Amino acid sequence: MPEQYIQVAIPVPMRQLFTYRVPEALSSPAIKVGERVAVSFGPRKVIGIVIDAQAQCDFEISKVKDITTRLNDNFNLSQSLVSFLQLCAHYYHHPVGDVFQQALPILLRKIENITLSPPMVWQAQCPSEDNSDLLAKLEKKAAKQFALYQIINNHNGISWVELRTLGYSKAQLNALQSKALIIEKEQVASQYTWQENTLNQADRLVLSSEQAIIVSAINHSLAQFSCHLIDGVTGSGKTEVYLQSMEEVLANNQQVLVIVPEIGLTPQTLNRFEQRFNVPIALHHSGLNDKERLATWLSAQQGSAAIVIGTRSAVFTPLHRLGLIIIDEEHDSSLKQQDSFRYHCRDMAILRARQLNIPIVLGTATPSFESLQNALSGKYSYHQLLNRAGKSNKAKIALIDMNQQQVEFGLSGTLKHEMKQTLARGEQVLLFLNRRGYAPAINCQECHWLAECQRCDKPYTLHQKQQLLICHHCGSQKRIPPQCPSCGSVRIAPLGQGTEQLESRLEELFPESSIVRIDRDSTRKKGELAKLLQEVTDKKHQLLVGTQMLAKGHHFPDVTLVAVLDVDGALFSFDFRASEQMAQLLIQVAGRAGRASKPGKVLVQSNFVDHPLLQDLVHNGYHHFAHQALTERKQALLPPFTFQALLRADANYPSYPEKFLRALTQRRLEGCEFAGPVPAAMEKKAGKFRYHLIIQAKSRKDLHRAILQLLIQIPNNEWQGKVRWSLDIDPIDLNW
Repeated sequence: MPEQYIQVAIPVPMRQLFTYRVPEALSSPAIKVGERVAVSFGPRKVIGIVIDAQAQCDFEISKVKDITTRLNDNFNLSQSLVSFLQLCAHYYHHPVGDVFQQALPILLRKIENITLSPPMVWQAQCPSEDNSDLLAKLEKKAAKQFALYQIINNHNGISWVELRTLGYSKAQLNALQSKALIIEKEQVASQYTWQENTLNQADRLVLSSEQAIIVSAINHSLAQFSCHLIDGVTGSGKTEVYLQSMEEVLANNQQVLVIVPEIGLTPQTLNRFEQRFNVPIALHHSGLNDKERLATWLSAQQGSAAIVIGTRSAVFTPLHRLGLIIIDEEHDSSLKQQDSFRYHCRDMAILRARQLNIPIVLGTATPSFESLQNALSGKYSYHQLLNRAGKSNKAKIALIDMNQQQVEFGLSGTLKHEMKQTLARGEQVLLFLNRRGYAPAINCQECHWLAECQRCDKPYTLHQKQQLLICHHCGSQKRIPPQCPSCGSVRIAPLGQGTEQLESRLEELFPESSIVRIDRDSTRKKGELAKLLQEVTDKKHQLLVGTQMLAKGHHFPDVTLVAVLDVDGALFSFDFRASEQMAQLLIQVAGRAGRASKPGKVLVQSNFVDHPLLQDLVHNGYHHFAHQALTERKQALLPPFTFQALLRADANYPSYPEKFLRALTQRRLEGCEFAGPVPAAMEKKAGKFRYHLIIQAKSRKDLHRAILQLLIQIPNNEWQGKVRWSLDIDPIDLNW
């Protein structure tokens, strides 16, 4: 029998595959592409993925190692997923083994045998007369338990992961179990099939003519690749379009992948989908433990999950019968991974839809300039929803000139007056401030000493409740000094304002109102975000204070006043994308106001109310602003009309990264231009000095050819051993 050789992708920072021999003892049954094998690499054993099962051996046979073992389990990758991951690695010029590693759940990256307990689901017990009395009591005395029972009763089986995401607790579940209203059963693993009771017709809304046209266009393209951009104002009913577009896909016994930019949007998305479809739904996000993520991966692979809802890495989920991909809030920067494998989930999802010949839907109220340009040029099908659903009207945005106001705790007199009136009507107020912590810095009022992180040359952020100074860049912490280390003065005071300080100030100004703060600090505990969002919906809090977490996609029916406390930072940024991101954020925040029948109002505080960007956005809207900005980008030869790659380098000494990058610019690259090397916006971080180099080309082909040439040059660069470098294709954040 001839020797068999295979090529394997191994999780190492090298842009190549590795050849191994399959010993005769392991050659039967025949080894397949996508299979996981254990191999030795240097002194360690690692998991590799077979990329080519019939490889030729181009090396001296005595030097080729044997594979150690074959992991004969059900966790292999399909041929189409292997091809897709290779495309991703090729496009981003990233080590192929690392790409495959990131597409696998953590437990599948380990050689140890995996013992998975069977998946369990909760079901309602058969109703009896005693039960009906008990349920009537529950409805009156324990509303949350009754709501939990209703959800379980409306499904053939629902997992604890889904219930936890929806904001329910183990205590509520145990209470229902002790009353014999629900029972936990082992879930039978079977391929999802459409049944009569799959669709909840009572929850189905009548579509407007705008919505109906979009659903019809998507349904007519189900058997072919097409990209649909739904550009709909906030509250225009994009989710209903998603839901009704999914019906035909699910009826054909195909699967749907829904991607949301942040974990915070998962509960409300799941809630809407649970209400509409009685189908198995799997979740994929960072809030799950390793076994739960593997369970999602397996249910998707086996076809038992009809819908997978997840954040960006869900794009790699092994769905063999995928019929539709939906990306909600497609403009959101969270869809771009900013470390290690720097992929953009939206772009990779479009690539996957093209590979599988299925439609993809991108939804947003503020399209990214890349997507908008593709829609305007005819590459995407462009759909607009110009009216809000139901009786709600679009909130009006008004600017407040802070130079003409008396300001207290960062709040203008006009804003305080509007807040009092809104609270008096029994409605809710949302205050947006994109700075967590108590204050962005502390300083000495005698000698003006500033508490700076020595590793980053940036001020420490004061966290009053923890009594700590925390660097938001490298994570280092220190105690608040009792006196100035420079002059000995005890007059140390906070500079500026963060969400924590705003919350405490509002308690003084509005003692009668309940205040909730939603930012990364207040939602660290598992399930805390879903709980706080539910409390807001239940009107337990009147004043909402938060960062970007509050701005994205949430539906708060009683929020009628939204205030943006500080937008000035984005008006004078060096990053050409800052104005686009600021405009998107402002419109998204404004979209939280007046989403039900009550009229909404949005107030924006600024010291530069005459700035043309703000004036254009407020008076002409996002689309006029976007078209103007696209014209400017075209004239300036900036993306999306050109293509960029960003080479980053850092080292312990400032001269090393600069010399490394400058050496790369010595060779002329056809069709490309260099910008840099220049120090990063924040030159020093975590003790490292950082520089970057932008490579720009008018065609994508020229850019990728140039990158390949640079990657060949780098091993011969005399400084490459003294720096750490990374490559970012299509960067969206130059503020590194």
